Amino acid sequence: MALVIENLSKTYPGGVRALHGVSLTIPTGMFGLLGPNGAGKSTLMRTIATLQEPDSGSIHLGEVDVLRDKTAVRRVLGYLPQEFGLYPNLSAELVLDHFATLKGITRSKERARVVAALLEQTNLADVRKANVGGFSGGMKQRLGIAIALLGSPKLVIVDEPTAGLDPTERHRFLNLLSAVGENIVVILSTHIVEDVRELCSNVAIIARGEVRMTGVPDDLIEGIRGKIWRRQVPRSELAQAQESHQVISTRLRAGTPEIRVYADERPGPEFSPREPDLEDVYFYQVSAAAAPEAG
Repeated sequence: MALVIENLSKTYPGGVRALHGVSLTIPTGMFGLLGPNGAGKSTLMRTIATLQEPDSGSIHLGEVDVLRDKTAVRRVLGYLPQEFGLYPNLSAELVLDHFATLKGITRSKERARVVAALLEQTNLADVRKANVGGFSGGMKQRLGIAIALLGSPKLVIVDEPTAGLDPTERHRFLNLLSAVGENIVVILSTHIVEDVRELCSNVAIIARGEVRMTGVPDDLIEGIRGKIWRRQVPRSELAQAQESHQVISTRLRAGTPEIRVYADERPGPEFSPREPDLEDVYFYQVSAAAAPEAG
């Protein structure tokens, strides 16, 4: 089963264009949607999750028309938004039991079995009686994915799931997502390139409401091979370097700015070639999307 999005557009009151002609085919497995804050990722995720209407376009999950048959979609959808509320004075077990009831699992024995299995799957069984108000960020995210997995969904959407997590909790959550995404469609929407690089067999880069590039990460990286160059630049020369070259990113190395530049040929003798990675692809596409506005 694939999720097929065709020519989706959305403009908010005031003329803010969140999506413009977005088309994607998302197969079974982990799919990464990469983009900076404000790129339109959350608007796209909310639209797929039937929480808002687009101005135009279509979305199909297999044979289901997502925009016309919202009830059918919601039966097979699991959604973990960027921010979600929990009942802080209830235990993890009771919270999950409550959402299982809302999902239509009405028989108590079946519900108890499902809740126990999901708490085990998300490594929360040992704290099932603890109030969720005392949970760490990573524990809350894992409870959120347990809620999203209720009802054996065919499509799971997770929006910026690792933002704010410490490295240990982040890796635990990513391992959980990887196991979840083997047999269903899982969309990981994030601005954290490393999350996508570790998990996703397919990726799309979105910026300014438009899909800039989509494909297999290794293929996208191959497309810029031999075109990424780096150089350390004194802070006093940084502005001039940014004016003279197509700088896609700047970072500090031992306290000194290092620029990464996209160019078909070596920009100058002081530049050295860099073996590209998915982060370079991402920054190149984001900077290219911003270029018309800058000009």
